[in-house]
Amino acid sequence: MPDSSSKSSSQPVVLHFTRTNGPVDDAIDGLIAQVGDVAHPDIVREIILAGLKAGQENGGRADLKLMNSSMKEMRFTAKVFSPYRKVRKVTVFGSARTRSDTPLYRMATDLGKKLADAGFMVITGGGPGIMQATNEGAGPEHSFGVNIRLPFEQKPNPVLVGNPRHITYKYFFNRKVAFLKEADAVVLFPGGFGTLDEAMESITLLQTGKLYPLPLFCIDEPDGTYWDHLFSFLDNELSGHGYISHDDFGLIERVTRPEDAVARIRHFYSRYHSLRYVDDQLVMRMSTPLDPEHVDALEKAFADLLIPGGKMHLSGPLDDEINEPELAHLSRLVVDFNKRDFGRLRQLVDAINDL
Repeated sequence: MPDSSSKSSSQPVVLHFTRTNGPVDDAIDGLIAQVGDVAHPDIVREIILAGLKAGQENGGRADLKLMNSSMKEMRFTAKVFSPYRKVRKVTVFGSARTRSDTPLYRMATDLGKKLADAGFMVITGGGPGIMQATNEGAGPEHSFGVNIRLPFEQKPNPVLVGNPRHITYKYFFNRKVAFLKEADAVVLFPGGFGTLDEAMESITLLQTGKLYPLPLFCIDEPDGTYWDHLFSFLDNELSGHGYISHDDFGLIERVTRPEDAVARIRHFYSRYHSLRYVDDQLVMRMSTPLDPEHVDALEKAFADLLIPGGKMHLSGPLDDEINEPELAHLSRLVVDFNKRDFGRLRQLVDAINDL
């Protein structure tokens, strides 16, 4: 007669992210301890559990391969970018088909050089055209390339061949995360479907607050019409029919000279540094403090982006910011933000910088 204990031991374990998995939790803890030097083991534990749960729940090999490849790509992205977290970076989008003898190519080269000279690094798609021009201007030591495997066009440009800051992705969605998660500003040159997709993705993330405020520029030659047609459509069809707010246009700037884009990016970070949410409050970090009378004026001017009865006040680091000691010296403006009017939030950043 079969041993009932061996039969029960072969039954799958129902896994939970809470610490209710008994010996499985002990095994995962032991594995993490055995590997050693694992940062944030609480998060790593959940990653391991997610993999085990996926193996139990998904019989399809294709689903597991997608999860596996995505995790590997995101891990490598973090590895490549993490040494440069303290360096501001500008993502530049544009056509892979822009020829080297065109004004736009020269503008992109000039932009890359001016950004590097100002202390920024650049992130491009790593291919030809506008991407190559930007990398050429910035130079390999100031360049990242986040490429995509395609059957045509998208081979690494010569600046990035052998560059340790060049990454090739299988999935567009992982590549988009790298483009925008690591960016402190975005510059859009004219381009095709891919560029428009990246433009709409960037604007949507800013509009919905999934991407914290940053400068986003549409650049073209002084007599270019590329962005004219797009903005006419956005104004007449989207804003005109109430699909977007008119304040959303405050998320986008238009320039015709690379030096103007660089100057505006530098101004954006002249006082404003960064932000994060602590509980239900928005905490804006600033490199130089505001005067109390400035806070009163801002609270009145931007009352519409506050929750009912909401306020703004100056502060030092909040208790929940203890995990960012490198930012402890920055002044804080704590805002009871309604988490809705992100176009107006961008205008608040501009107002803070202009004081």
